[in-house]
Amino acid sequence: MDDVLDKVGERLRHIRTSRGATLADLAAATGISKSTLSRLESGHRKPTLELLLPIARAHRVPLDELVGAPPVGDPRIRPVPVRRNGMTILPLTQQPGGLQAYKMIIPPRGEPDPRTHTGYEWLYVLSGRLRLVLADHDVVLNPGEAAEFDTRLPHWFGPADDEPVEILSLFGKQGEKIHMRTRRKT
Repeated sequence: MDDVLDKVGERLRHIRTSRGATLADLAAATGISKSTLSRLESGHRKPTLELLLPIARAHRVPLDELVGAPPVGDPRIRPVPVRRNGMTILPLTQQPGGLQAYKMIIPPRGEPDPRTHTGYEWLYVLSGRLRLVLADHDVVLNPGEAAEFDTRLPHWFGPADDEPVEILSLFGKQGEKIHMRTRRKT
């Protein structure tokens, strides 16, 4: 246990410097004083969960990465399909909160009924054609196309025709933006 704790400071410094962050930057992001952060990195302060959790959050890394926890075994997820409103939904993320990923199979359904809620969503069409009604827009996305939007705008999505549509959905309840960079068509 002592060996693991002794190496935490080294990991903290490496993560911070590899991201180009200063102690002042990290202090501002975590609310932990620069002197405490410096003592953690130099090994002169014992790491505690109270200190490590805000640091992990600020760097957007799992706590395991800060403490050098050993691998936990099989990383595969085994999603259990959920049927809701005629849709088949496979949750692809297991961690509560934060960004959530879903694979959805949506059968043909009635007329659009736009709704709003807190969050930000990114949709990617795997197969079929997706109709997205978003505020004043009414668009159809084909396989390989994606859309992203603030879910506080009235929105609805479903098949564009009489065939089911299969999509990936990334949803951030806190309103995180999800960006995908692609090459332009030539």
